[in-house]
Amino acid sequence: MATSLGSFWPSITFRSASLIARTSPSTLRRALSTLPNNPDIKYVHEQSNGGRKRYLYSYLSQAPPIPSLAIGSSPQNPPTPESLEENHEFMKIMHWAIKDNAPNDPEVQGQAAMYASQAGSALGSGGAFFPRQRRQQKKYGGGGGTGGDGAGGASAQGGMGGAGRGGYIHVSDQRNPPDFGRVAWPEDIFGSLELDSDGKFVDGTGRYQESGTYRIMTHEGMLGLSPYLKEKVKERLKELDMQARKNG
Repeated sequence: MATSLGSFWPSITFRSASLIARTSPSTLRRALSTLPNNPDIKYVHEQSNGGRKRYLYSYLSQAPPIPSLAIGSSPQNPPTPESLEENHEFMKIMHWAIKDNAPNDPEVQGQAAMYASQAGSALGSGGAFFPRQRRQQKKYGGGGGTGGDGAGGASAQGGMGGAGRGGYIHVSDQRNPPDFGRVAWPEDIFGSLELDSDGKFVDGTGRYQESGTYRIMTHEGMLGLSPYLKEKVKERLKELDMQARKNG
């Protein structure tokens, strides 16, 4: 069973507060620039006792930063897929925000509307929509199926829904948008939402399922949430940041 927000948030806040108490402003200094290919991501650098810099990437500008709320860190700037260390605490926060808000995202709603309007048509194994099967959650990876390419998460569930069946749509990173009718690469897929045969979100929420394949950074860039979801993630981070500083 999924962890409730009530039990999840306090644990993040407690760890964040502890990190603030141990963080000195002289060792964590805010840089004056942003990530070149993603200006929404601010970065700060840490000067360790050994004189080595480490860059901490965050949506938040507050200094000193709270490491547990950062997107990730790297010993070099700009980071590479190999150098970036993802922050698993941030990933949890991001997925909670997507789970709670994706059905209200205009771009996700547009996908659902397209599903409803094209129900019964076939886009092939690489199509953007795919039918509901018996419980096979968290089965991601693999190839593109017959005729698909780089769409392990979607192709594992087949072609487009129709004929009274429901299906799924992906919530994907926008750094490398797929061609129309195709599925994003597994490393760009945050997760999936379930639709009924009319293109409505099942249970009103879509019952969001994490893909398990998403990577914060690829060779196409770092973290490209939709404008709507990005603001929701920022709101959640700001709230946790405020709580942590108050309790610290």
